[in-house]
Amino acid sequence: MQKNSLKLCKYIENTLSKNKAEEITVIDLKRKTSIADFMIICTGTSNRHLIALSNYLNEDLKKLHLNMLNIEGQKNGDWIVVDTGDIIIHLFRSEVRKYYNLEKMWSLN
Repeated sequence: MQKNSLKLCKYIENTLSKNKAEEITVIDLKRKTSIADFMIICTGTSNRHLIALSNYLNEDLKKLHLNMLNIEGQKNGDWIVVDTGDIIIHLFRSEVRKYYNLEKMWSLN
């Protein structure tokens, strides 16, 4: 599972990058929690951009036959969470990302 989740993580990073996501950060969660292997956090330029990013992720991951995605927050568009099971992706507007500061919370040893 971890080897596959690492490949999937790189695939997701690439999808986010090619669709202009900013400040992409990957946090390895394997020794911190059992909820997921990795967390990916990125910033979008607007609510519309975040919604588009979540749609691109959904489309690309379906190509890999990952149809059991859970996507939350698309109505508001300030903070969208995409859960693949092994990887949790947080898509933020810049000011919302700064406010919640998930990197600090999950990077603690």
